[in-house]
Amino acid sequence: MNEDIRIHSWPCSYYLDTGKQWVSGRLLLTPVAIKFTADKTGELLVNFHLSSISEIKKESSNLIFSSLTILEKNTKHWFSSLQPNRNVVFNILEHFWREQLLSSQGAGAEAAALQSTKGKELTGLLTGSQKRLEDTAKVLHYQGEQFDNIMRGLNKIEGDMDVADRLLTELESPSWWPFSSKLWKAPLESKPKETATVSDSKNQEGIIIRIPVIITHRTDSNVKPGKLTLFASGLEISDCNSQVIHRFESKDVDDIRVHTPYEISVRQRFIGKPDTSYRLLSAKMPEAIPILEMQFSKKMQFLEDALGFVGARKSPQVDLGTSIWQAATGLLGGVVQPGSPVGGKEGMDSEQVQLEKQEKISQEEAKELKQILKKLKGLALETEAELERQDEALDSITTSVDRATLNIDKQNRRIKKLT
Repeated sequence: MNEDIRIHSWPCSYYLDTGKQWVSGRLLLTPVAIKFTADKTGELLVNFHLSSISEIKKESSNLIFSSLTILEKNTKHWFSSLQPNRNVVFNILEHFWREQLLSSQGAGAEAAALQSTKGKELTGLLTGSQKRLEDTAKVLHYQGEQFDNIMRGLNKIEGDMDVADRLLTELESPSWWPFSSKLWKAPLESKPKETATVSDSKNQEGIIIRIPVIITHRTDSNVKPGKLTLFASGLEISDCNSQVIHRFESKDVDDIRVHTPYEISVRQRFIGKPDTSYRLLSAKMPEAIPILEMQFSKKMQFLEDALGFVGARKSPQVDLGTSIWQAATGLLGGVVQPGSPVGGKEGMDSEQVQLEKQEKISQEEAKELKQILKKLKGLALETEAELERQDEALDSITTSVDRATLNIDKQNRRIKKLT
């Protein structure tokens, strides 16, 4: 992920201690840093890492009103005249600051990450692929349940059509026919109730992912922290107390716009009244966007600032989900022969060659990689089997719908003759 990408910027004033004056400019937030640039000179007056912040507070005094202070190491930075207001800027900055601390656990975690071995890097990549496959399996499982519900509904329709066919036969039969009374009885309660089981799966569905977000409703200037929860059947927006603000079923979502890798908007259109729209900003949004793209592929719109994120995710080094077996085959070769290169040296660049010479995979790491690959294979086989089953179910549904359509047309013609 590009660390220089702009998440948000706000017009404000910064107190320049050296000149004892307020300077107007823009406060800029990136995934890892906070910057301030002066409007007149274009000079970068503030630039520090989020992990170096020890405190963010809303303060005021006799001379400074509605100010925001950021304590960076031993330096206190003052920002005022924040637009649209101080609370919006405070909530967003605090969210990304806390998530940065939780994800990296400070500079110590960054130093430890530099010392990670090649085996740990491979394990991390495959673990990410395993998580992606598990999420895909959950979505496919829910889709399979929906197909089953459709099949049960079609079977009930066919049962009702049989009853209607018998009733039409009774109406078409002459009055002197001796068995007329029998046709009106018994078949009317032929099918047991099946509608109650259709909605049971909603209460039992699992959570795919839940992330903290900053929520903006429609065009309101105020923002508030909350949570975004993704289910196989849709998504749910709730506040910090886990009280549901709004739930979108999959069919209710008309479009999802990806403004940046960290910000999306979800909208449901209405005729004759305002749309229901929420704008969601989160440091964890890059983890949720691939799942949203899988569920709402035809409804996703990547805007200009997010196009680079799409290209990065689709590269083979970042997203192993699209070419998992190619990656798994190469990594398995490295596990079986830890000292040998994964691929041919002709196609490897100098950095990869240096990595191969520098480190070898330990026996414990090799064992862990084999276990992950085994799980990946099992998940892939289950996913393939579920896709085949759904393909057969879709064919059956199409056949049943065609048959029901023909029966309805036939019965309509019979009703017209009777009338």
